[in-house]
Amino acid sequence: MQTHAIRLEAAGDPSVMQLVEIDLPDPAPGEVQLRHTAIGVNFIDTYHRSGLYPVKFPSGLGQEAAGVVEKLGEGVTDFKVGDRVAYPNGPLGSYARQRNMPAARLVPIPDGISDEVAAGSLMRGMTAQYLLKQTFEVKPGMTVLIHAAAGGVGQIACQWAQALGATVIGTAGSEAKCRLARPFCDHVIDYTNEHFAERVHLLTGNQGVPVVYDGVGAATFEGSLASLAPRGLLVSFGNASGPVPPFSPNLLASKGSLYLTRPTLGNYASTRAELLAMAADYFAIVASGRVRVTVNQRYPLADAAQAHRDLEARKTTGSTVLIP
Repeated sequence: MQTHAIRLEAAGDPSVMQLVEIDLPDPAPGEVQLRHTAIGVNFIDTYHRSGLYPVKFPSGLGQEAAGVVEKLGEGVTDFKVGDRVAYPNGPLGSYARQRNMPAARLVPIPDGISDEVAAGSLMRGMTAQYLLKQTFEVKPGMTVLIHAAAGGVGQIACQWAQALGATVIGTAGSEAKCRLARPFCDHVIDYTNEHFAERVHLLTGNQGVPVVYDGVGAATFEGSLASLAPRGLLVSFGNASGPVPPFSPNLLASKGSLYLTRPTLGNYASTRAELLAMAADYFAIVASGRVRVTVNQRYPLADAAQAHRDLEARKTTGSTVLIP
């Protein structure tokens, strides 16, 4: 059959994304064919497009979507035609109207969770899940620092950390974004006009925090280290402002025998059991109402380039989806 998908012939700015007609074969054994209903747009997509994370060209783009099962490949027993499913970390190619996907990479969407919420937040929600419950286990009474609190991961992580009993200090890059973050945080800092590490120490009685969740990268790296208590952990999970520059490990010693990790979702959801458990945990916290997800931007699939421009210009808040 024929369908439409975004394809890249080379790395570059958003203009390299082209919507083209492609041939889609029947699903292979172990695969299902999906009709996408909503497609998630994530910062990692810009890394693949720009070449920061190299891919083999020509290439599809996007790792997250929700849709309906239309065909089953041989041997697929976990799903049936008509099932609503989503995936947070699939092979590149979610920017498409239809695609074939390994059934083992799909999770069912529970009743009460919309396709847009699933597509626009599953990757971010599962990221928040492993950050808060696996990379560093947040416990009641802790104070944590979460950067980009108005962003997609930030809004979910701040709410979930509060649900776990933590005091949340959030940062954002403008007063407008601080206003968005305040409902999800105990304290909010505009890091463009205030030295956030100094404020963190004021808020913690000069103790610092045991963990910093930093998806911003270069712009916040030094301040994140300065915000930590001795033997604290910096969880660097994104590069929204650019990658962290090279540094000597002696810097960690001089700041208080600090720890640094650079986790990825793929390493935490590397088995089907992990994938299903993490997705179920995330959908359950959303269904409970303790984490509210906002899908604030919707673009037609043909306007994927504009979605990337807005994302890289830090004009987006909450989740962003493409509508096929």
